[in-house]
Amino acid sequence: MLYELKNIIKAYDGRAVLDLNQLFLRKGKVIGLLGPNGAGKTTLLEILAFLLSPTSGEIWFKQEKTNSNIGRLIKQRRKVVLVQQHPILFTTTVYKNIDFPLKIRNTPKTIRTRMVHELLELVGMASYKDAGGHTLSGGQTQRVAIARALACSPEVILLDEPMSSVDVENQITIERIIREINQIKGISVIFTTHDVVQTSRLADDTLFLFEGKVAKSIYENIFSAVIETDEDGQKYFRLPNDLKLKTRSEKTGQTRISISPGKVRISQNNCHTQENTRKGKIIQLNQEQFNVRVLVDAGIPLNVLIPKELFNSHEMGIGNDVWITCPAESIDIF
Repeated sequence: MLYELKNIIKAYDGRAVLDLNQLFLRKGKVIGLLGPNGAGKTTLLEILAFLLSPTSGEIWFKQEKTNSNIGRLIKQRRKVVLVQQHPILFTTTVYKNIDFPLKIRNTPKTIRTRMVHELLELVGMASYKDAGGHTLSGGQTQRVAIARALACSPEVILLDEPMSSVDVENQITIERIIREINQIKGISVIFTTHDVVQTSRLADDTLFLFEGKVAKSIYENIFSAVIETDEDGQKYFRLPNDLKLKTRSEKTGQTRISISPGKVRISQNNCHTQENTRKGKIIQLNQEQFNVRVLVDAGIPLNVLIPKELFNSHEMGIGNDVWITCPAESIDIF
């Protein structure tokens, strides 16, 4: 086992932002941490990197307990590197950015030269070796930051939203890099993301964090909402862009809801007479193992899962108008 966390709590001003009863992370795997903003994903990465101490609880790394012993903590830190969501490069060249961690470790120059060139090839940045770090795009910066982290020869690399601010071309490249450093170099990879499809492509194991805790299921289509009552006494969720969904909930006021993509119904026929039905437009399609994931713009971006057989029996494409229905059982209230 790579990590074992027991009764981990991280609190600020008495408010717990992370509350994990028990968590196991397997060695040699690609692990995806899913969750909305504020779920505790970055806090968990910083704890796993030994850069942030939990308020309480135990961390075991490779069967060795982490404690306040400085010598042991330094030893563990050297095995783990964290690449932040918005990494900062030195203003010097790409080559020197990657060479820096090797140089401060007194690595012989011949070995440094070989390693830097290998890492430049791995991340697809060999032609940019003389470019200034400040001249790169977001995706290029992320790739150089990964190469610089790998120069430390870690056993574990932690990536915080590595593809959140990059274009499609760089996303594809970073996904390839993740696979290669895991499968070829044998490095354990733990990354955070909001993207369920991306996680299904990359991760051996997936964890979903919600409000600082590991959820039993993956919540998607999470929205802030206000529960209001109309003049007829009917309660409804008021969502962004004035989208309204009826509810029988006894709650009132501000809340958050999740709409299960597998329980949302989608039709090419006008079915506006059904409760909680709205017209939308298909803006993205992704194939999964047994389903097709359809992203619909219905005033809010809504993911819908359709069995492949059902999808193939209909002529649905990007740009098509559809009608979506969100039955009461598709909505969870937090």
